[in-house]
Amino acid sequence: MPTRTTLTDLAEQAGVSTATVSRVLNGKAGVSADTRQAVLAALDVLGYERPEKLRRRSAGLIGLVVPELTNPVFPNFAQKIESALAHAGYTPLLCTQSPGGTTEDEYVQMLLDHGVDGIIFVSGLHADTQAAPDRYQRLRSLGTPLVLVNGFVAELDAPSISSDDVGSMDLAVRHLISQGHAKIGLAIGPQRFLPATRKMEGFSRALSERLGITDAAPHIATSLFSVEGGQAAATELLESGHTAIVCGSDLMALGAIRAVRSRGLSVPEDVSVVGYDDSPLMAFTDPPLTTIRQSVDAMSMAVVNTMLAEIAGANPPRTELLFSPELIVRDSTAACPRPS
Repeated sequence: MPTRTTLTDLAEQAGVSTATVSRVLNGKAGVSADTRQAVLAALDVLGYERPEKLRRRSAGLIGLVVPELTNPVFPNFAQKIESALAHAGYTPLLCTQSPGGTTEDEYVQMLLDHGVDGIIFVSGLHADTQAAPDRYQRLRSLGTPLVLVNGFVAELDAPSISSDDVGSMDLAVRHLISQGHAKIGLAIGPQRFLPATRKMEGFSRALSERLGITDAAPHIATSLFSVEGGQAAATELLESGHTAIVCGSDLMALGAIRAVRSRGLSVPEDVSVVGYDDSPLMAFTDPPLTTIRQSVDAMSMAVVNTMLAEIAGANPPRTELLFSPELIVRDSTAACPRPS
């Protein structure tokens, strides 16, 4: 780099000495892989182009297919998985979907045309119980390594990594019960998607075990996994007197808060709301959102390690690897209001 000031900036960003930065930039030995990666990350963060000698030759291409990017959890998964793939020397090819745009099957064909070494699917058609798994079986018959995220297909020869949706609902319900709530509802997306089905199962089980409610149907409202969907589902639950609402996504939770306020009520003074995902910025909403945090970092690392094992022919287990979520308590939940 041309000046010592720039070296100092890089050193401060990477948390290393200027001498270490110099060794990395000049391609000298004696620097650990983690330290080297920290310096390269500092270059990227501060907007400097990597010197030619530091540009690694890609070990191969790996496709990453994700749904629309309006739900912040999907860009979060994409960023973490892409970073881990790049750290392993692979070049990720990100394919994002949007209504009316390129379909998953079209993306897959494009990836195959580019000779990818494997494909990672995040909440794709494998999570849709109404979609035939034939497309994935054809990929396996071609020898293409696959890893599925948040959608387990038992008959498919591919490893699967998911968040424990069933267990997550017990976390949310137990928290709300501890706040004195007994009329708890679930605002959830279409039942055709496996994560939604599992959340409904976990919610029903929690109501039965914790509150003795054997019929959960009156306490579940289905809509879309969106702000508008959350508002519509929450409106239905509010009309039937629910004082707490668990949502299938953070976006739905924001819609639920909108529904509460449209009725002249407040969150959490009148109604408590719990989200799902702990998407970026949820700590800064009004009010800061209590939510169930998916283990995106740990799941993403497991996804990449599993893909690398698949490529190497290690044949990882085909059983589903479940990651336990975490309840993050913020200000959108509080004690149940006393009847007036």
